Amino acid sequence: MSKWLQSGRRRDICVLLAGAADGELRGQQLKSRLESHYDDHLEPKAFYGSLSALVESGFVEKRTDGIHDVYALTDGGEQRLRDHAEWVQTALDRPDFGQ
Repeated sequence: MSKWLQSGRRRDICVLLAGAADGELRGQQLKSRLESHYDDHLEPKAFYGSLSALVESGFVEKRTDGIHDVYALTDGGEQRLRDHAEWVQTALDRPDFGQ
């Protein structure tokens, strides 16, 4: 599996994009939703660094809408997220989980 999911922030960005009503979110919307979920402030440099790494890796696409950058999960990003979810589910389904 690619290193992209070794970062919880990158994984969570992809989760938010996958769950977006129209399949895309502005950068600031993503940042605000993550901060709300983490109940903590994210440094812009670190957040946008994670987002840029996802774009550079081809898992997230970026487009400009007026003055805003808008992000969406690519097909490759969605597949990696589904693979990760399957891996998590497999681990949770182990008979000895939680013992």
